[in-house]
Amino acid sequence: MTTNNAATEDLKIEGFNVGDRNQLGSYTLTLEEIISFAEQWDPQFFHTDPERAATEGFFGGIIASGIQTMAVFQRLSIQSFSQNIKVIGGAGIKDLQFRRPVYPDDTLTGSLTVTDIHSEPERKRALITYAGELVNQKDEKVLVLTISVYVQTND
Repeated sequence: MTTNNAATEDLKIEGFNVGDRNQLGSYTLTLEEIISFAEQWDPQFFHTDPERAATEGFFGGIIASGIQTMAVFQRLSIQSFSQNIKVIGGAGIKDLQFRRPVYPDDTLTGSLTVTDIHSEPERKRALITYAGELVNQKDEKVLVLTISVYVQTND
């Protein structure tokens, strides 16, 4: 997909130029949140059983589910960025990678960098593509992805 420079004129919304980086804020996951989430959505012992995770697990203890890590990214995106735009809906996620495990009490900080803008003026929308990431408190990447979202334009 090719960047359409006219898209930034159509949008008239701050943060929509290719290369713009948007900070999303931070969130700290607790042991209780990790276990509660996993019991409902990803009930594997290394997410739900601290003793077994410590003795049998590969990571030396409980880790958050990748799905929960994605949920943190989504929450930060909505709270810090997407509330300021007219989102129509997500178009897709690709290149999703879980780079490191997320442990209890890890603080995850997110960012989005605009990588492409494709304007569809006849439909009064644009497709914005971002490179997203979460890093832990040691500034180690724990999640990276490319995400595309349709937004309404101000025509």
